[in-house]
Amino acid sequence: MGKTGGRGDFEWVYNDQPHTSRRKEILAKYPEIKSLMGPDPQLKWVVSGMVLTQLLACYLVRDLSWKWLFFWAYAFGGCINHSLTLAIHDISHNVAFGNKLAKWNRWFAMWANLPIGLPYSASFKKYHIDHHRYLGGDQLDVDIPTDFEGWFFCTPARKVIWLVLQPFFYALRPLLVNPKPVSQLEVQNAVVQFTVDIIIYYLWGLKPIVYFIAGSILCMGLHPIAGHFIAEHYMFLKGHETYSYYGPLNWITFNVGYHMEHHDFPSIPGSKLPQVKQIAAEYYDSLPQHNSWTRVLWDFVFDDNIGPYARIKREYKLPKQE
Repeated sequence: MGKTGGRGDFEWVYNDQPHTSRRKEILAKYPEIKSLMGPDPQLKWVVSGMVLTQLLACYLVRDLSWKWLFFWAYAFGGCINHSLTLAIHDISHNVAFGNKLAKWNRWFAMWANLPIGLPYSASFKKYHIDHHRYLGGDQLDVDIPTDFEGWFFCTPARKVIWLVLQPFFYALRPLLVNPKPVSQLEVQNAVVQFTVDIIIYYLWGLKPIVYFIAGSILCMGLHPIAGHFIAEHYMFLKGHETYSYYGPLNWITFNVGYHMEHHDFPSIPGSKLPQVKQIAAEYYDSLPQHNSWTRVLWDFVFDDNIGPYARIKREYKLPKQE
């Protein structure tokens, strides 16, 4: 199968996303997969351990030189923070406490948000629903780059800049593409986050705050873990819009690499996605997959056929609201 085009325009398709039909087919053949759905009782303890580790790190970095502070933010703290953004991704599907305790999931996501330094969890939840429901949807799925991004960031040097600036594009793109009213949860998320930031600043000064925020920005940019942003849905092979990665970085990213499995079964916690792959292996083994997120980043930068335009887009007709 030939490579996709990376310049000029997105790949427009006029069929439904593949996850809907594959989900039905797999569940008909393997109904036991339903038993994997529901909360992961270990998630709250793992996430809390990571948050507490970062709060301890706040104390430890308070007197570091700026050079070493940024080193540790990139090499250690940012890795934990990026992993926490992926925990927040899992929690947005209510897999920390289950659907019956949805509000507990929202508040727990705010706890997981604390080391990231800036409020994130409530806004992520608001838009992530659309990413699943309207995958590739024009003006609906804000994971898709804008036309400007596709047109401008088309050379290796510009694509490197785009990768470095990924966290800013992810933060600002929804406001331009699909603006939504600020929710009460987002206000609460901001109040909780900035209150904790102020307390940390009062106790230990500016450096712990910079450690938090710099780590988050650096590790969501040009960093091996951030390869998952590109690996998940950028069209490395024409016609394929979701890819899985089964390598070791899944151990520190809540199995976000099992991305085809996740989109097929978003209510299954990341910890159980390898079981989906194991049970329904014939559905996944033959599909294109990535072996290295670092290689994904390399190919994205240096392959002329891949860039921000290398995404599948589709139109969704939404019911008109009165």
